[in-house]
Amino acid sequence: MSPVYSPPKYSTGSTLLSPYSSYDPCDPTLGYIVRGQPQLSRYAPSTSRYLNPSPCLARGVLFFPQEPERGRAAPHSEPHIGRRSESYSRMQVKGQIPRIIGPRGRSPSRTGYSCTSPLSRQRRSVSQSDLMRELATLEICDQGAVERGGYTVKESAIRGRADYSVPLCWSSENSKNAQGLVGLRNLGNTCFMNSILQCLSNTHDLRDYCLRNTHRTDLNHNCRAKAALMEEFAKLTQTIWTSASSEAISPSDFKMQIQKYAPRFVGYNQQDAQEFLRFLLDGLHNEVNRVTVKPRSLMEDFDHLSDDEKGKRMWNKYLESEDSKVVDLFVGQLKSSLTCNECGFCSTVFDPFWDLSLPIAKTSGEVSLMDCLRLFTKEDVLDGNERPTCHRCKTRRKCTKKFTIQKFPKILVLHLKRFSECRVRTSKLSTFVNFPLKELDLREFGSDNSVNAVYNLYAVSNHTGTSLGGHYTAYCRNPCIGEWYTYNDSRVSPMSSSQVRSSDAYVLFYESATSSRM
Repeated sequence: MSPVYSPPKYSTGSTLLSPYSSYDPCDPTLGYIVRGQPQLSRYAPSTSRYLNPSPCLARGVLFFPQEPERGRAAPHSEPHIGRRSESYSRMQVKGQIPRIIGPRGRSPSRTGYSCTSPLSRQRRSVSQSDLMRELATLEICDQGAVERGGYTVKESAIRGRADYSVPLCWSSENSKNAQGLVGLRNLGNTCFMNSILQCLSNTHDLRDYCLRNTHRTDLNHNCRAKAALMEEFAKLTQTIWTSASSEAISPSDFKMQIQKYAPRFVGYNQQDAQEFLRFLLDGLHNEVNRVTVKPRSLMEDFDHLSDDEKGKRMWNKYLESEDSKVVDLFVGQLKSSLTCNECGFCSTVFDPFWDLSLPIAKTSGEVSLMDCLRLFTKEDVLDGNERPTCHRCKTRRKCTKKFTIQKFPKILVLHLKRFSECRVRTSKLSTFVNFPLKELDLREFGSDNSVNAVYNLYAVSNHTGTSLGGHYTAYCRNPCIGEWYTYNDSRVSPMSSSQVRSSDAYVLFYESATSSRM
């Protein structure tokens, strides 16, 4: 195992404000308070000590630049990025600013999406009819061909939208291999990136969004990055699904763009897969946000409304500034209730979330995903120094806090909190969490009128190893044929659904059963 430099500890905190309202960590109240507009973003994660999204907080990790890839990295905030993907955790995280010592690893390929190394010979072949039936729904028309990475792809566009033509490729010559069963070359400690990219590539609606070139109609040219990240992500997705070769491709062009958007990914140090997912979704959303001119922030009082109506108003207010295909798929709404134990006054806050960070229950027996969800949503009593100020009592009172999912997203991302901070280093929980592949019923965690609360699993990002050394892989269910495959950088191989559950599961991707193809 490679030597490790243990970084010094630095405490940091969130500087972003709530998109709607929040409990002030310094002077908490139970009344509904609408915050002013922050400079970085109108709708940013909550600053509540009780609702703590952590994309902008640093979490210390040890880095290993050599292969096999080691460790997991600490999340950083990039000062130029205005909005963060909201993720909710029950506990506030103190972060670290890591210092990295060691070689830089391998250099990336100069050519993006080029064929580089052979896949596993065990990869399953699927009939041409299966693929063509799947792709027929995309309504693609051919408009010529171009060369890329040693194989031919065709210039295609959606019928009736000839103005938006990008390289696409479905033909009789390559349709057998165009199953999304293409590996990604490791560019030097980039297994974290490859794992998440394969999970997103097998996200059916997001894949179709790229293959149909619909993203081009949504490109926000007012965005700082000029939509370069979305373009490279779409090209990479198209190449994965349309490659005529059975060899891995290099995602170097995509890596270049994600590095420009989030400089923390510059270099070849190992990073955390969940943090990479947050930055990537945030960048993609910014570039295809349908809102080009955001409205001014107005002070509004919704206290007189019922919780359901208040939640709807808050959601519509969020969409006035943040509206994209990425939001359509990945964003849900979380309700936080705080009840005064003295007078019974209840204050509710509604916040958008992009994923949920679930604590792993500590027990001697088997731990299920439902146990983790119940631990996340269980009632907590705030007493002592944590007592907030009751809006009705006008004094600090003992209160009860509870989370409820107000609006379920189409794609539910669940992060298992396997890594925790100790006094001297990060530790990892290798607890086996039993999660269902089908019919994850979350209605007990939703509001009274919640719908679409049943989910099917379609992808898992795995972390094998310890906090001192590890490697990321992905298990994905192919959206065309419904069978599971292992994605280990360049290697792709079939697997049994019985192998999907393991103690390495780190990020779970569920899709709503109403749109699932299982």
